[in-house]
Amino acid sequence: MLWLIVALSGYFLLALVNIIDKHLLKSRIPDPKVYAFYVGFLGIVVLAAAPFGLLEIPSLSVFLLAMLAGASHVLAIWFLFSGLKNFEASRIVPAVGALLPIFTFTFTFLSGEAERMLGLREIGAFLLLVAGTILITYQGKNLLSKNSLKTAAVSAFFFAAFFIAIKFVYLSHPFISGIIWSRVGAFLAALFFLFSKDVRNDILGGAKIAKEKTWLILIPNQLLGSAALVLQNWAIALAPLAYLGIINALEGTKYFFLLFFAAIISVKFPQILREEVSRKVLLQKISAILLMGAGLALLSL
Repeated sequence: MLWLIVALSGYFLLALVNIIDKHLLKSRIPDPKVYAFYVGFLGIVVLAAAPFGLLEIPSLSVFLLAMLAGASHVLAIWFLFSGLKNFEASRIVPAVGALLPIFTFTFTFLSGEAERMLGLREIGAFLLLVAGTILITYQGKNLLSKNSLKTAAVSAFFFAAFFIAIKFVYLSHPFISGIIWSRVGAFLAALFFLFSKDVRNDILGGAKIAKEKTWLILIPNQLLGSAALVLQNWAIALAPLAYLGIINALEGTKYFFLLFFAAIISVKFPQILREEVSRKVLLQKISAILLMGAGLALLSL
């Protein structure tokens, strides 16, 4: 079960990356569009593998799927960053993850790969995922706003589109070459952010980022993110198409890692990241994670 070990390793790294993302969005790169641009733009460095014979010319259909996968990934992280900027990382990330398997299953069904309609198990999983999402996003007497839940849903939608598109790329194209072409798609999608005047001004006026030494955090974090992305893509390539739901289900492990990192950093370095870590809040989040874990387990059986 190599794909299982690879997927778990990727989600461990992604949890740490999400914590650092939250810190950067909080103070150093406050505009999620700017941050999404940097992530997509820096991904083009994978072209360095081209001279070593790792890049192969794909068919038109594979090329278009790779472009779709890359663009979907950039859009997904843009909406995820928007959520991270406004809410606790240990709330918004699980909210996105709870919705992701639902979209993935829907896309798989629409692609003609699903062999049957939703049964009692899938309906039960759906209800558990919704319950867990509501519980983990509950703050006092108020739920997250409709706009916030919409942000999580849109992010999950594009992540699911990325999962499905990139899997179809790997079904008929070599793994490394498929990653490279998808990163080209991400790079091209990132360029569209330059149509925003605010993004152009922020990027062209990059002296602030250099002055605050943001690059010392951004670049290592992107290296971690790239490693996590490669591991996640490798797991997708290794596993059968029917196992995409299981890979999504394993994302539940990231919430445990995320909660662990957030709790430690909040206590030891509150100036970097401040998260609620009271006994009541921890119990609420752990209960929500268990609910979603049960739903994800049902969905993956």
